[in-house]
Amino acid sequence: MTDIEYMRIALSLASSVKGQTRPNPPVGSVVVKDNRIVGLGAHLKAGEAHAEVHAIQMAGNLAEGSDVYVTLEPCSHYGKTPPCANLLVEKKVKRVIIATTDPNPLVSGKGIEILQKAGIQVDVGVLQYEAHDLYEEFFYYITNKKPYVTLKTALTLDGKTAAFTGDSKWITGEEAREDVHRYRHTHDAILVGVNTVIQDDPSLTTRLPGGGGRHPIRIVLDHRLRTPIQSRLLTDGLSDVWIFTGSSVTEEQKLPFIEKGIRIFQLDQERINIKTMLHRLGEESITSLLVEGGSEVNGSFLKEHAFNQVIAYLAPKLIGGKHAPGFIGGEGFELMSEALQLEFRSVETLGNDIKIVAIPR
Repeated sequence: MTDIEYMRIALSLASSVKGQTRPNPPVGSVVVKDNRIVGLGAHLKAGEAHAEVHAIQMAGNLAEGSDVYVTLEPCSHYGKTPPCANLLVEKKVKRVIIATTDPNPLVSGKGIEILQKAGIQVDVGVLQYEAHDLYEEFFYYITNKKPYVTLKTALTLDGKTAAFTGDSKWITGEEAREDVHRYRHTHDAILVGVNTVIQDDPSLTTRLPGGGGRHPIRIVLDHRLRTPIQSRLLTDGLSDVWIFTGSSVTEEQKLPFIEKGIRIFQLDQERINIKTMLHRLGEESITSLLVEGGSEVNGSFLKEHAFNQVIAYLAPKLIGGKHAPGFIGGEGFELMSEALQLEFRSVETLGNDIKIVAIPR
């Protein structure tokens, strides 16, 4: 097998744990000795052993003189666990093959330097572009100190997200809805506005076939704290709930929520500022955010240019009605020349629906 084939296995291991390592990135590692795999590992959870540690432990004595494939530059600093670069030196591995370097200032280039000073051959860039796709959200978070934001919507061919009555179940088919739950599984948090909670009483959990999937942290934008105290997401206990409120909310209003274990983030402004909220999430180590809000929430993100990609599921249906809501509300831009330009990243068919992924230019 080639370096590319071994690295592809490491990337597959990393992809399999994406979404469960916050705030750390998902990392995979493969140890090869005498042209056979002797160790495999993935970083499973923040605070626990890193991928290289699992793979080296599996390899045992065979780690000495081996080739170690890792999807991200081995760490060089003491955090919740010891540095992996030092472990590789200690185990006397022969060569380390890295898909991509780590932009984290605590790591960037330092892990490679430790290995090279110990006489270990280091090769960087094997399947680099595939690794960058895997780490897109993490790299953005490390660089900008706020989460990578995905706006998700399901809409009819005439651009409606619901009938004028508010009914929206279901616009898309099962395949598209299952795809959404995969995104919920891999995102740290999911966000809606209070109107969505009041109208739909959603659970905002992950429901993959067979009952699998990790539930994201559920975030509600509610500047006057109108979230019903008996709403499903406040009572099901399936994952944490965070509510962002405005400055006018009183301690008395917050008390029933705090007693339920709900975290209240009260901002200094009366209305919630999207950029302020995102930086606060960054401080809470939220690396990726899936926005499933209504048109007004989406309009707020558009106004601030505060998103990194749009995922739209387009159903071959027509609803009509001038009062039926669309994907993005708010005031919008006055002129077509002011419109935010996107470029399509991918277009595919899911069942009868079309999935479009687009990013700002």
